[in-house]
Amino acid sequence: MKHLAVDLGPRHIICNSIAPGFFPTRMANGLMETLGGPEKLAAECPDGKVGAAEDIAACVVYLASRAGAHVNGAVVAIDGGKVLARSQL
Repeated sequence: MKHLAVDLGPRHIICNSIAPGFFPTRMANGLMETLGGPEKLAAECPDGKVGAAEDIAACVVYLASRAGAHVNGAVVAIDGGKVLARSQL
């Protein structure tokens, strides 16, 4: 993202990405169960929960709105702080 932001910024193209943690979906549910289930994964997050679809939607709305107009080259982790807490992925 940082490279794209620098490369495309002069053309007024904003580049950001979203890096989601665990969200209950048909694709992730099997892996979540293998790792101990949503309750165990939630307990490992500083905010005490797994993600919800609204969490990603809110980030997309922010980045697409005037509020995020000057955000460029960001990777927004939506994981409840799990990576920062250094817990098992």
